[in-house]
Amino acid sequence: MFSSEWRTRVLAKAMVEHVSRTVPPQVTTPAALEFRDVGLTYDVSGAPMQVIEDVSFKISQAEFVSVVGPSGCGKTSLLRMISGLNPVKQGKVYFHGEPITKPLQNVGIAFQNPVLLPWRNTIDNVLLPLEIVPPHKKKLKTQRTRYVASAQELLSTVGLKDFQTYYPWQLSGGMKQRASLCRALIHHPEILLLDEPFGALDAFTREEMWEMLQRLWERSQCTSVLVTHDLREAIFLSDTVYVMGPRPSQIVYTLKVNLPRPRTLDMCFTPGFQRMYSELRQYIQRN
Repeated sequence: MFSSEWRTRVLAKAMVEHVSRTVPPQVTTPAALEFRDVGLTYDVSGAPMQVIEDVSFKISQAEFVSVVGPSGCGKTSLLRMISGLNPVKQGKVYFHGEPITKPLQNVGIAFQNPVLLPWRNTIDNVLLPLEIVPPHKKKLKTQRTRYVASAQELLSTVGLKDFQTYYPWQLSGGMKQRASLCRALIHHPEILLLDEPFGALDAFTREEMWEMLQRLWERSQCTSVLVTHDLREAIFLSDTVYVMGPRPSQIVYTLKVNLPRPRTLDMCFTPGFQRMYSELRQYIQRN
């Protein structure tokens, strides 16, 4: 006759085996981007100045991340490291597990200044990356009709359908920035880098641009990194917000934004949004 203790052990083992068969194993998705022990030092008048110190964080595929912090803490330098324009000398930045050591081709960039070429009209400014980025530059001559249609679709998405033939001097500041974002996305980049793209716009236009950028991001699903001084902007657009401290900068706080998408401007007045805004502000003020 079997003892109750023996039966208990057999039953527990059977339950474990059943669970292992019915519950799929956890799959860890590798990060699209990873900063690992990253530092940055400048030479100032012959003396080293540590700007960034031991920054480590991960960004998932199709995640929208914002980086906020005081001026001069190295936020824009992080974007340049991702793009490969300024390869990291202290620590590593990885793209899909491979260290970034040279400029990446699958990156779109939008700056605070739209930097539209004054001798090109709107649609030709949007098409510019296709003349530079392989493999598009080889296909542009033979498939120009398809690429123009893609640019026109993007411009329609941001309300510039009727301004394709306008030149930069004929556009408002918000229109120029919309064209700049279309240019950054025309070659279907896997990474979108945004360096305070709405910093020069008035408050009402900025909020319109938040909604427009949200639509573009939801459509493209590219991994996006935004540098901004506007905490409301960071919360509205992001899945995760990283707060950097003063020099030598480190990540001092990480905020996971749990607001549902698509987001509306009315959400900015909800208690949850205001609580997250207060958290970010407190950590910036402490530092």
